[in-house]
This record gives sequence, C-alpha cells and structure tokens, in this order.
Amino acid sequence: MQRILIISVLLLLAACSVEPGSERWCAQKKEQPKSEWSGSDAMTFARNCLLDGSAVGSNEWCAELADKPKGDWAANETASYTKHCIM
Repeated sequence: MQRILIISVLLLLAACSVEPGSERWCAQKKEQPKSEWSGSDAMTFARNCLLDGSAVGSNEWCAELADKPKGDWAANETASYTKHCIM
C-alpha cells in the first residue's frame, strides 16, 4: 500500500513540473530575470522559444514532428509528443 502511495505522489509531482522548452516554460522564462537563468536555460530558450511555433508542444512543433520518420525521433521527442500532442 505504501509503495502505491509513494508512486502516486511521484507521478503527481512529475506531472506538475513544467517541461523545458514547452510554451508554458517559455512564458515563465520571459517573466524571470535573465540573470537568474542557467546556461542550459538560455540554450533551451534560444532553441525552443525565440521562433514562434518551435516551442515543444505547439501545434507547429507537433505537426513538424509528426512528419518526421518515427525512427529518427529521440526518446525525449517521443515522450514530449505523447504528452503534448496526443493527450
């Protein structure tokens, strides 16, 4: 019983976190002072947030990934596609 409770709590916490590169994450980073960003944050922001439609989970991102052969998808792309484009 405890194991089920612990797993449930972990899943809930993971579901609440904002995925780096998603539209919500980009919006949060725009509000946050740049001096508080890490180097990784800056790179993720530049790669996913500067061009409209390139944020993970956007309609354009989902359509672009759907056109890409499934064998060329990275593991994180598969998880993000499932999370943002299917569910």
